[in-house]
Amino acid sequence: MKICKLLGVLLLMQQLAAAQVKDTIPLQHGAHRIGNRTDADMQRWRALRFGQFIHWGVYAIPGGMWNGKVYNGAAEWIRSWKEMPHEAYDQLYKQFNPTKYNPVEWAQQARDMGAKYMIITTKHHDGFCLWPSKYSKYTIASTPYKKDIIGPMVEAYNKAGIDAYLYFSIIDWNHPDWRTSLKTAADSAAMGRFKIFVKNQLRELLERYPTVKGFWFDGTWDESWKNDGAFTDELEQYLQKLHPGLIIGSRLRADEKGARHFDSNNRLMGDYEQGWERKLPNTIADVHGNDWEGVMTVPENQWGYHQQWNGHVKSANEIIEMLVKSASLNGNFVLNFGPKPDGTFRTEEQELMRGIGRWMKVNGEAVYGTGYAGLDKQDWGYYTRKTGTDTVYMVVCNVPVNGNLRVKLPAGRSIGKAWMMEQPGVAVQPEVIGRDEYFIPVPSRVYTSPLVIGLKLEQRERGQGGFEKAKT
Repeated sequence: MKICKLLGVLLLMQQLAAAQVKDTIPLQHGAHRIGNRTDADMQRWRALRFGQFIHWGVYAIPGGMWNGKVYNGAAEWIRSWKEMPHEAYDQLYKQFNPTKYNPVEWAQQARDMGAKYMIITTKHHDGFCLWPSKYSKYTIASTPYKKDIIGPMVEAYNKAGIDAYLYFSIIDWNHPDWRTSLKTAADSAAMGRFKIFVKNQLRELLERYPTVKGFWFDGTWDESWKNDGAFTDELEQYLQKLHPGLIIGSRLRADEKGARHFDSNNRLMGDYEQGWERKLPNTIADVHGNDWEGVMTVPENQWGYHQQWNGHVKSANEIIEMLVKSASLNGNFVLNFGPKPDGTFRTEEQELMRGIGRWMKVNGEAVYGTGYAGLDKQDWGYYTRKTGTDTVYMVVCNVPVNGNLRVKLPAGRSIGKAWMMEQPGVAVQPEVIGRDEYFIPVPSRVYTSPLVIGLKLEQRERGQGGFEKAKT
């Protein structure tokens, strides 16, 4: 039996086992599906594997600083800082004029980096809209720039072959009807009006930008939102009816008991798990068979533009390793960027994109359309497997000093062919070292980026590679 068929059987068994687990808590607004979506839109998302996140808004103007003082939190949260007067922040839109914004250039940079989808903050917690919403005056139309930001961006990225997703924060610090909790009848009435406002804006975004593939929701942790599971359920179904195939992660929904991401019976709500923010799972067991996405910043915790990057700044090789690790565990990986107020990316971000892109241009085959390989992980790095095939990729992040990479295969399998991704026409000769075990030799040299080796696995013929078991 081929390894891809074996993994398919194991996945089916896992889903059947999950289906047999009976819910212990009756729910009307919990998960409505057992197992992962299998439609073409979700399969497309799953194969993309690498995305670009963009956090951009008026918070780029202060850039994490105010009156000479540095805000050490995430730059887009500066309005919540005690040193930042709300009145001053709420007037910043009058200075927002990104005259150097070039969406075609942005899309080309993302494509050269290897990104297959992007997520843009249409509206963050401050409520400022990067599109000219007819439901708010606090939008790009009221700035000196005046022109729509989102439309040209979606068009440019689509032309570059990159899918567009829209970030939308439920929290809205600028809207008079937003409430974090409902303590009075007046609060409940205000929140009722606010929910209509949210629904209208989301419909507006889908109508204005019909090629988008999904929403990326945020700010759904407040009591006022998560304690209305009926509305979150109705809203998700409404959006997916408006836009068949729309992909929505686990951040939107809550059940009627206030559980988020996973309902009170521990079933995933939404199309993929969104709990992996600035962290990644370590084993395939950690993701429980769910589709998932990890989102990562370049410095420790900066999403929007911050004038000062303090602490550790991730290198291209670190990002590549995180990307490959995500793919090896059946997940997508999204890297964040925070453009400056003039509409350009900082030099460090541009250099990072180029560094990642150079590696992806040669080795992207080991990422796109791949997933869990079903092989024992080794210390040298990660395996990925091209979905539906017997092609496995070894992404080597740590070359052993002996120059040999250990590979342990399932019983009855063998390596039919091995090659260096950077030299696809040059074969590598595996060495059999034990029952179902091999050494893959690598050239002795200084490696400045992860090495990728392709393997074609085959069914081992009876009697081939037999080793006597050790006797004690």
